[in-house]
Amino acid sequence: MMRHLVLFKLNEGVERDDPRVVAGVEAFRALDGKIPEIRFWELGWNVSDRPIAYDFAINSGFDDAESLRAYVEHPEHQAGVALWREFATWVIADYAY
Repeated sequence: MMRHLVLFKLNEGVERDDPRVVAGVEAFRALDGKIPEIRFWELGWNVSDRPIAYDFAINSGFDDAESLRAYVEHPEHQAGVALWREFATWVIADYAY
């Protein structure tokens, strides 16, 4: 199994209620069920107020590296990534478990 973690940081001046952010969240929320390789899918806003905290997270699981690659390359995923590029930066970690 592969785990795919993504932590997003909204750009300076961008708030959660920005219409672009709302559309970006909904685009990623909708991926569960659209991309058959996804085995586990959760996402949400950070609740910590610590200064080092990121703003939004996706935690997802896949059968193997090939399934993860198929997800990353999937047009629906790429469309969501394009939205997020407008207002955020992110870091990822992919690991086998």
